[in-house]
Amino acid sequence: MKIAIAGSGALGCGFGHLLKKNGQEVTLLDNWDDHIEAIRLNGLKVTVNGTEETQRMAIYKPHEVKEEMDVIFVFTKAMGLKSMMESIAHIIGDQTKVICLLNGLGHLRTLEAYVDKKNIIMGTTVWTAGIDAPGVTHLNGQGPVELQNSDPEETAAALKIVEILKNSGLNGVYSSNVNYTTWRKACVNGTMNALCALLDTTIEKVFASSTIDSMLTGIVSEFATLAEVQDNIKLDVEETITYLKNLADKVGAHYPSMHQDLANMRPTEIDFLNGAVAEASKRFGLQAPYCQKVTDLIHAKEEILGIESPIK
Repeated sequence: MKIAIAGSGALGCGFGHLLKKNGQEVTLLDNWDDHIEAIRLNGLKVTVNGTEETQRMAIYKPHEVKEEMDVIFVFTKAMGLKSMMESIAHIIGDQTKVICLLNGLGHLRTLEAYVDKKNIIMGTTVWTAGIDAPGVTHLNGQGPVELQNSDPEETAAALKIVEILKNSGLNGVYSSNVNYTTWRKACVNGTMNALCALLDTTIEKVFASSTIDSMLTGIVSEFATLAEVQDNIKLDVEETITYLKNLADKVGAHYPSMHQDLANMRPTEIDFLNGAVAEASKRFGLQAPYCQKVTDLIHAKEEILGIESPIK
């Protein structure tokens, strides 16, 4: 199967590596010149759950690839989804399946402008990853990669991708309610990512703080309220907080992606997480002071560091 990884950062490289090890024909797509050159010269150096490996991978800029793909995994930052879809439109055929595993909310609407809904598969992952240097990445995880077809008639296609992920060691799981999983994952990013970025520390240190219960309750409650009002998704606040704490116990030493973004002078995805909750809450006449304040503080930190937001 011809698979493209659209956005070959840490997570994209990790998934691409494991898919290729399973015998898939994988092409990495990215726009970072140093990263592309390093992988072309030295192969992709990736550490998966502590095991170091080097894999020769095809990597190109999106416009350099001409043939249509069978499957495209989208791994851009949330704010880069639209531009990536524009740049890969020529490799999306009538039967190309596009799998979205992005952080944040609202991506289906963006994808529907470029891909027939029957070919869109939405999903979530709790695997963590990081870039150590151009061409050098790490991937950690044991949790599921949950997928669900956007078109109810296309379950077979999603199940086929799930099986490929399983065979590649990526723990593919078919979800009957990926919208719920997406909202719960947004709670992960809206707490762990945002708080670690603001406090400049690891997940375990944030979750060991004396104020963690208050912070989690405030943020998660606002996500849960909007999820129910907007999408009829019921998130139990206490259950979600327990889930977050259990996840923190497993990945506590990790610096999440939003922290990595600030450390590498890149804009964050805050407007597709806490910012999205704050803005949507206003439209429904709801209050979301925790999410608004977290968003304001992240943007203030971006400004202090001299990072320009691409969506402002």
